[in-house]
Amino acid sequence: MTISTPAAQQLVDGKLVAASDGTTYPILNPATGLEIGQAPDGTPADVEGAIAAARRAFDETDWSTNTELRVRCLRQLHQALLDHADAFRDLTTAEVGMPGFMMGAAGFDVPVEGLKWVTDLLESYEFETDLGVAKPMGIKSRRTVRREAVGVVAAITPWNVPTQINLAKVGPALAAGCTVVLKPAPDTPWVACELGRLVAEHTDIPAGVFNVVTPRSNEVAAVLSTDPRVDMVSFTGSTQVGRAIMAAAAPTLKKVFLELGGKSAAIALDDADVASVAGATAFTACIHAGQGCAITTRLIVPREKYDEAVQVAAATMESIGAKDPADPGAICGPVISQVQRDRVEAYLRLAEEEGGSFATGGHVIDQAGFWIEPTVIAGLDNSSRLAQEEIFGPVLVVIPHDGDDDAVRIANDSAYGLSGSVDSGDVERAKAVAARIRTGTIAVNGGVWFSPDAPFGGYKQSGIGREMGVAGFEEYLETKTVAEPA
Repeated sequence: MTISTPAAQQLVDGKLVAASDGTTYPILNPATGLEIGQAPDGTPADVEGAIAAARRAFDETDWSTNTELRVRCLRQLHQALLDHADAFRDLTTAEVGMPGFMMGAAGFDVPVEGLKWVTDLLESYEFETDLGVAKPMGIKSRRTVRREAVGVVAAITPWNVPTQINLAKVGPALAAGCTVVLKPAPDTPWVACELGRLVAEHTDIPAGVFNVVTPRSNEVAAVLSTDPRVDMVSFTGSTQVGRAIMAAAAPTLKKVFLELGGKSAAIALDDADVASVAGATAFTACIHAGQGCAITTRLIVPREKYDEAVQVAAATMESIGAKDPADPGAICGPVISQVQRDRVEAYLRLAEEEGGSFATGGHVIDQAGFWIEPTVIAGLDNSSRLAQEEIFGPVLVVIPHDGDDDAVRIANDSAYGLSGSVDSGDVERAKAVAARIRTGTIAVNGGVWFSPDAPFGGYKQSGIGREMGVAGFEEYLETKTVAEPA
């Protein structure tokens, strides 16, 4: 695939720049393992410059209070994304290894629609609420509640669906009046840099309001969580890193948003079409090689239909296979890197050690790039590490249950609580079970929750706060109560 997108550059204080010391690191196509570009290896000076620019832009410009300006600029950015959609999609497939069919959903179209949605919300949002006149402590006062921008936001994003997560943070933060330093994962810096280029070249967003830095080193990026000039850290990634960010932000008591891992369960009740649920769940577990935090990777089925579910799931995965993400028929592409492939392979060997068996898959694919066979694991219970830990590969564990209560127990027996699904021939029964599952999102009988207007986030160790929807916009606001004599 030929990349027509300009070379990756950081955006610092309104200028597209290389790393201050000129260093770069390679960007690899995970489908081939070959280099497709170079990213600036951001330095401590670059990160410092971005933070200083964001602080200055928040404190010294009218960005945080000029709603009309923000609306105009965000509409310009939305149009720029539409105008450059084909190149952005091609870049995403090449850099992320994301199959093209996902561009109509989380890969591109939904996050771009989400930017428009939050801009529309900004136009109608009431930043002030009049509480009326009261006499607290006998003093007649008129009270007003104001919502104001948090301030400088450090947005730290992962590699799996970068445009979705970049825009789900940057859009609401800018709409709320915040200034932003975006730090993407070093596996996928180019799509973030391209977002920065569109801001610089196609919008009136003032210098310093939006910045992109691409250090490869976690140590260089860590200052975003500790610098007192940063008011909020918005992070999506692993639970382990989320804990570290929360701890690093604690001394300055920054506001922290965390969207973390998941080990979501798909439950088929005993009156469900188990074959249909098994096939759909296996399909879902293959999407983008299973590299999605909300993907259902545990299939919980009635014990008496266990063998059927395993067989259908295996047959589904075999029919899907792993294909070049540029292939129009691809569902499961490569995993992102050699490191991730090795991690998934280690889990597959652990499955055998724990007594599981592979109904299909179970191995790496010996070809250029970073490939794993879509895999169905049988014979393990929910206490196994394969059922408890997030793998982030095309791996589905099938677990038997003995009735509704047992299914709920298994689904909730997890450190995570991000998503899930329940299927039943009786929708009210499915809804009753769904009400008992401790997750931030859940699908009942095939319903779809993923939409710009729907809040997304998790319970337990899946995170703190919500992204998207009105709740996601309000993550970037503070509440101020003002009283004056009446």
